[in-house]
Amino acid sequence: MNEVSSMINVAIIGAGKIAAVHAAAIRRSPNARLTWITNRTIEKATALAGPEVKVSTDAHEAITAPDVDAVIITTITGTHIEYILAAVEAGKAVLCEKPVDLDLPRAQACLRQVEEMSGRVQIGFNRRYDPTVLELHDRIDAGEIGNLEQLTLVSRDELPPPLEYVPLSGGIFKDMMIHELDLARFFLGPITSIHAVGQNVVDPRVKALGDFDAAVAVLKAESGAVATIINDRRCVYGWDQRIEAFGSLGSLTMNNQRATSVTSSHATSTNALGRVLTNNTDRYGLAFERQIEGFIASVSTGSDLTPSIRDGVEALELAEAATLQAHADLA
Repeated sequence: MNEVSSMINVAIIGAGKIAAVHAAAIRRSPNARLTWITNRTIEKATALAGPEVKVSTDAHEAITAPDVDAVIITTITGTHIEYILAAVEAGKAVLCEKPVDLDLPRAQACLRQVEEMSGRVQIGFNRRYDPTVLELHDRIDAGEIGNLEQLTLVSRDELPPPLEYVPLSGGIFKDMMIHELDLARFFLGPITSIHAVGQNVVDPRVKALGDFDAAVAVLKAESGAVATIINDRRCVYGWDQRIEAFGSLGSLTMNNQRATSVTSSHATSTNALGRVLTNNTDRYGLAFERQIEGFIASVSTGSDLTPSIRDGVEALELAEAATLQAHADLA
């Protein structure tokens, strides 16, 4: 791989929680400089920017600025395509949070436009950068467990999102499961079929809003391997993040991570572990960091950005199919 050759100037569009995670990673990078932050309210942009970073309420001002080489988009999903295309037209590399859009035809049209312009767009499936996920992937590729036959992906949030977020989310498959749908493609390659079932087990108001708060999907890959994905918006013991890969020669497992590895033994338990980590940035903090490192290195060297916008659209296609099937089962 080519070495990083120069400092990359970065603009962040949006100033919410995930923007703060990216801003911190950029500030720690020896190869990147944060030059702009934009937000609809200037106060939030200013609070995140500090004195050395330019701020604006106009995303396009930052996107087209000469002191910006790359753009990170963290705004609401409905704005993603506008900013992706503006950045590509301005010749800037892009890292955009998932999903590309909630409307599949719009996302597919965006992909075509990006490819016609030879744009460079990465989608924020940060779990591909998690060290444990990457180790699993590499050891499977090395043949350690033979032919991969079954993959089980478990992701359960500790607490459901605010109720007002549900109508804006695009539904559990596009908002939550899309991460696992991308990982299924990452591990298994092309997917040929999907069957999905939705559940309402946490809050009856979610059903009234037309969404599910838990879901299961089964996917079959071109290779013949099968993936099972299990999602739930509520998990009383923390943020449940596990993977099992089963093959012809054995299995590999990613277990839940905890703040420390201390165990305890008492009259009522033996070798008890502490509670699992409780949120996205705790569990996948290093993945976010490495995602930024990989993005900056690829921008500098001109290597492929991954996961690409095509990966994002293909994961959205699976999420759309799962959504339609789960709702059709209720009819």
